[in-house]
Amino acid sequence: MILGQVVGSIVSTQKDNNLTGKKLVIVKAIDLDGNLLDSFVVAVDIVGVGINEKVLVVSGSSARQTEETKDRAIDAAIVAKVDSYTFEV
Repeated sequence: MILGQVVGSIVSTQKDNNLTGKKLVIVKAIDLDGNLLDSFVVAVDIVGVGINEKVLVVSGSSARQTEETKDRAIDAAIVAKVDSYTFEV
């Protein structure tokens, strides 16, 4: 899983029929202090998050294991909105 932050959205008028009605967003990875990192993914939002929200993203075959993504051409999916997290150094 990737801890990330939603930084943008994608508008696509022509896409595979299996993606019709799916919201595509741009998620940048973040470090444990909440700083944006360079890496990013385009993910299907299946939980209904907004810009600047922190999320958990799964990729690969794990992204196709939910009811909404099963058997679809999806490589990354947001599976949780992160309300808070703690860590020790």
